Order: sequence, then structure tokens, then C-alpha cells
Amino acid sequence: MSLLVGLFDSGLGGLTVLRQVHALYPHSPCLYLGDTARVPYGQRSKEEIRSIASEVVHWLRLQGVGVLVMACNTSNALALDVAVAEAGVPVVGLIDSLASDLTSDHVGVLATPATAASGAYRRSIQACRPSARVLEVGCPAFVPLIEAGNLQAPELRAAAADYLAPLLAANVDTVVLGCTHYPLLRALLAELLPPDVQLVDPALAAAQRLGPLLASLGDSPEVDQAGESVRPPLQRTRFCVTGPADAFASAAAAWLGSRPAVRSVSLQSPTRAY
Repeated sequence: MSLLVGLFDSGLGGLTVLRQVHALYPHSPCLYLGDTARVPYGQRSKEEIRSIASEVVHWLRLQGVGVLVMACNTSNALALDVAVAEAGVPVVGLIDSLASDLTSDHVGVLATPATAASGAYRRSIQACRPSARVLEVGCPAFVPLIEAGNLQAPELRAAAADYLAPLLAANVDTVVLGCTHYPLLRALLAELLPPDVQLVDPALAAAQRLGPLLASLGDSPEVDQAGESVRPPLQRTRFCVTGPADAFASAAAAWLGSRPAVRSVSLQSPTRAY
């Protein structure tokens, strides 16, 4: 039986990571938790984020996940050690996964204010590439505007131009989408960047890292399951949120291609969600 892959984020953004997991591992069941009652994480204090991460990861552990993906850059930046201590299972992070794959020495990072202020991307990238110059920019307007659902909003374009300005001035050749919401802005950002600047999504690096980890835990590699039937992604994924379920389901439809079944849960409950 395939191990249950747990993923969490403050809201919709982690769905970009879930989509990568769905694409690479069509036989893996998933549990996605959106902590929508406390979105966004990126403007909260370090102490709040660490406390939230402990609570979220403890709840996911009770659901029986076999591996945990931190589908949230902010909690990854400020509470990876908390997640590792609490999970009881292997933890895959976005930041270190991306850093180990990166080949550029002129890197810009767009992130939430909390992630940018932590310096986590700079430290991780320079640990792998000491010669790299890394400029991190906090983008407080992005997550609220993305969660509102209007990706054509003039204020979103204006904010993007402001956030990219220091990266362009620094002549970066790679821009890291340092929040799981930001892949939804790829088209907009590409319009505002020179064509030779590469946009990089850490979700792909994290998803690619997951496969060997699952195999090391005794899960059958995807190649060994090629002949087995595959359930559609939304049928093998459980969606839970800490806020209203209907609102999340409606918003998630645009991210996933169809409306998922979503259940509201309390993270203080000791019982399993399913």
C-alpha cells in the first residue's frame, strides 16, 4: 500500500506543490491541509509561525501520513526544525530542495515578508553555492491579492513591478518563486522580466526529491506500478481546511481544474479526519 503524503500551507498556494506531486506520483494518496483560518502566514511573527507549524504537523501526524511536504515557504523558512521534531516521519522542504538544484550565481527571490526577512533562501543557496549573490524581496501584497482571485487586478501588476525593480537593478538571471502562491503569477512576472531571466518554482525540486524518499521508505517506485490502475488526483487526495470548506472548494477549482471535496477540521481534535 502506498504511503500517505501529507502537505500543508496556509491556504491555496500549496496546491501548486500538490499539482507537482500529482503529476510525478499518480499512485500516491495525498492529504492536503489548508490552514485557511490563519492565512496568510507571511505577515505573522516568527513565534506565531513556529507555534502554528507545531500544531499543524502534530495534526497531520495523527492522520497517519508517511512523509510530510512543507508546501509553505514561510513555515519552511522559520519552522523546519519544528516540523522535523514533531512529524515523526521524513520531512521534505521547498527551500533546501531548490537550493541543491540551483545553478545560478545571480539569484533573486520573491517571498513573503517573513520568508524574506529570515534569510533562509540566501543561507541555503550559499551553502550549496558559496559564490552566489542572493537578493530576497518581501512581497506583502501578493498573497492577499492572489487569494482574492483576480489575477488581472491592476494593483497586482503594479505591486509586481515594484517588487521586481530591485532584482532588475541587481542584474539577477534567476528569480525564485519563493512562495507557493507565486507560480500563479508566472505569466505576469514573465511579462515584466527580460526574456533571459529564468523563473524557478521550488515545488518541482521538492516533488522530485519525494520519489527517492518514498522508495527508501518501502513504497514501490512509480515505474513498478505502471501497470496498475490510477485513480484521478482529486479522488486520491483528501482536502481539509481550518476555515470554511465551501469557500476553499470554490477557490481551489480554478487551481485544480475541478471542484474538490473539502472538509473543515479542528486541529485541536485528536481524532482522524478520515
